[in-house]
Amino acid sequence: MTQNATRETARHEELAPAPDDAPPAEDAPPADGSAPRPRRLRGILKWSAAVLALLILAAGAAGYLYYRELNDNIRKDPLNLGDSKVAEPTPNAAGQTPLNILLIGSDARDSEENQKLGGARETFGSTPLADVQMLVHLSADRSNMSVISMPRDTLLKIPKCTDPDDGTVYPASEGRRMANESLGHGGPGCTVATWQELTGIHIDHFVMVDFAGVVAMADAVGGVPVCVDANIHSRDSQGHGSGLKLPKGTHPVKGEQALQWLRTRYGFEDGSDLARAKAQHMYMNSLARQLRENATLSSPNNLRRLAEEATRALTVDPGLDTVKKLYDLSTELRKVKPERITMTTMPNRYVGARVEPTEDAEKLFRLVREDIALDGRDAKPKPAVEKPPADPAADDAAIAVQVRNGTRTDSLAPASGRASAIAGALREKGFTGATADTAGAYTQGRTVVRYPSADLEGDARRVAAVLGIPADAVKRSTDVSGVTLVVGADWREGTRYEAPEEDDTTPESAQALNGADDKACMHVDPGFTW
Repeated sequence: MTQNATRETARHEELAPAPDDAPPAEDAPPADGSAPRPRRLRGILKWSAAVLALLILAAGAAGYLYYRELNDNIRKDPLNLGDSKVAEPTPNAAGQTPLNILLIGSDARDSEENQKLGGARETFGSTPLADVQMLVHLSADRSNMSVISMPRDTLLKIPKCTDPDDGTVYPASEGRRMANESLGHGGPGCTVATWQELTGIHIDHFVMVDFAGVVAMADAVGGVPVCVDANIHSRDSQGHGSGLKLPKGTHPVKGEQALQWLRTRYGFEDGSDLARAKAQHMYMNSLARQLRENATLSSPNNLRRLAEEATRALTVDPGLDTVKKLYDLSTELRKVKPERITMTTMPNRYVGARVEPTEDAEKLFRLVREDIALDGRDAKPKPAVEKPPADPAADDAAIAVQVRNGTRTDSLAPASGRASAIAGALREKGFTGATADTAGAYTQGRTVVRYPSADLEGDARRVAAVLGIPADAVKRSTDVSGVTLVVGADWREGTRYEAPEEDDTTPESAQALNGADDKACMHVDPGFTW
């Protein structure tokens, strides 16, 4: 019944005379002339409340459906496709742990939209490459953020990975391959496995975005300011280049132009992938400032658009597979002010036209593993309060220990006989179950004692204490089947470990860029100016 019909019926009922024997109507004026009882008012309120409840329910249902639609937009893939695992970082003295997220930019050309945005036709439908790889490290106390970019041309070993969709097993590479090929070995989970294998850094999450996603998200935030020190047109006579064309100075880029900026190699500095990484750092810093300062994002429509574009653009691991989880992560990231963000490039050297990590790269990885701020503004972190192991150590003679020689580095051959020497020293101290692994030489920057399960933690700590190895070098790891001592490059002689004085400054070769630096400007190659 319509509202008008309801009112008309009510009016007729009011005018109809009541029978003589009927009780007085509640709306009829009392004999004493006082105000009528509010029967009709209560009826209207009940009706209004019912309508309001229906509207709230409908709005809630619509909100739920919209939330579910956003969740359905997000694509999911497993976090790690490799066999080896890296132990999670030890909480700091306050019980807080850092967070490591791998950002992956895919060059996938598997859709019409992506094909329009870049790449030669012969690459359409080909195996995607991880052309952008950045590790974002959020400190345990959420005071600072460190970012490490790996050039896509980095030569490294890709571990064995298994495709989660069809079960295809990609064997570990026999030699070194380009880092960006890891994405084609089953998906982003293999890129995560490759990073963990190289750096020893536990990765908690990954976020992957493709060409179309970059364009859409840049539009959603209204453009990102970038700077060039001269007019640039990234295109040469042979057709190489991203097509980026900008006049000298600072200009906001969005849409396809934002993608061109992130992909530009020809025209920036020496035309290398290293220059491209530097431009990407400038863009990311500027984007971070934009997200913090851009008032337009307070608009519900702009926020809705950003949410829709972002969720359609992303592929994430199961730990980030809902809008709420992504929002919670963004809340953590927003705690860091731009001046405490440090962008770096993995230190490297050329090998022909490619690059490889240097000793400085291992130093940079160590700083991240140990949660040391790359901007140098933090006091040395307080050592974590060591809890006693759940299972105390067995008698020394009952502890089985395998000793490995990890003294090999990029520039030094392994120190001969180190595993045997330390195993012998342990046996002299009563560890009759100590044996040397002489099957091969390993690379381990810092000496470490690993154990696979909680029941062996006490044994591992006992071995470390006898040799003078600090407690923070005792790590739980599924890479080993028993207590395993890896003699690192920091212990190439002697049988008593002496922890070296660590240099915790960020290597100059990492080309650190502070997130608050809004004066940074890309140098343009004179051959690409106009």
